Amino acid sequence: MVIESIELKNYRNYEELHMELNQGTNILYGDNAQGKTNILESAYVCCTSKSHRGAKDRDIIRFGQDESHIKLQIRKNDVPWRIDMHLKKNKPKGIAINGIPIRRASELFGLANMVFFSPEDLNIIKNGPAERRRFIDMELCQLDKLYVHSLVQYNRVLLQRNRLLKELAFKPEYETTLDIWDEQLVKYGVEVITSRRLFIEQLGGIISGIHARLSGGKEEISVLYDPDIREEDFKAALEKNRSQDIRQKTTLAGPHRDDINFIVNGIDIRRFGSQGQQRTAALSLKLSELELVKLVSRDAPVLLLDDVLSELDGSRQTQLLSAIQDIQTMITCTGLDDFVSHQFTINKVFHVVAGHVYQPMGCPADK
Repeated sequence: MVIESIELKNYRNYEELHMELNQGTNILYGDNAQGKTNILESAYVCCTSKSHRGAKDRDIIRFGQDESHIKLQIRKNDVPWRIDMHLKKNKPKGIAINGIPIRRASELFGLANMVFFSPEDLNIIKNGPAERRRFIDMELCQLDKLYVHSLVQYNRVLLQRNRLLKELAFKPEYETTLDIWDEQLVKYGVEVITSRRLFIEQLGGIISGIHARLSGGKEEISVLYDPDIREEDFKAALEKNRSQDIRQKTTLAGPHRDDINFIVNGIDIRRFGSQGQQRTAALSLKLSELELVKLVSRDAPVLLLDDVLSELDGSRQTQLLSAIQDIQTMITCTGLDDFVSHQFTINKVFHVVAGHVYQPMGCPADK
């Protein structure tokens, strides 16, 4: 898959933008706070319906405007596709594929696969479990539409159950209705847990070789799924915890509390690893994600690298750049010096200045 062009209107600091991309490596360079990341974010939003930053639609729309428009022209297996997305301040977003509106954003998943890598991802190991769950969910949602359904339904039931737990302080006679929510929570929760377990097993089979190369053969890594509750124990845990759930007014067991463990040379680096070990493991994780998407989707994803090279030493820069030669990549950076020493092929360069994009020789990419 490749992105052929991106069009933006009233998106963050862009009034209007039209960019035609190369199917190889596209470099977006410029000073900080000029809008480089916004372009990468727009492509990711258009393909997943969500910002990698967790931003809400109203925060993405250009200041003073009521809606924003993203248009992505992509080519997959030599077939052209167009994705149109309207973001609105006070209404649900509108999405169309080849001019035909879709009812649910989840219908986007599987059409275009993307891997987003930002400096924040280098902290995914040491950050809280919510970020690692988000990593699993965002990738699985692109690869497995059944998982999308299970996760959406699980979160819906969890929200309703937690609302009921809060209401029981005033209406204790409603406690018997918890049985209905528990049954649905277990049904969808088991599906979520099972999918996550398989995903981590697949990822673990890929990451070991990548991490060995990154560490010069000095480290051996294992990625282990750490479920809050096993599938066969979920129903019993809800029954056992019911009185405590009611007292604390929240659901204490379930996949919404899952985590991942990273073991390097027998040590849990999430708790005891050095910062260097954690950053190397995070890089291994993102490169493994890239390979897993290729394997499962049987298609090359688009890689979005947001100012990551400046956070890596020379060796890790080389490893990263050597891994992305055969896929379309969009890279943001403040300058081109990082690429000179690596003899890295650059296919197209864009200079980003204050919400405008220029190609070499000063020719604007904006229209």
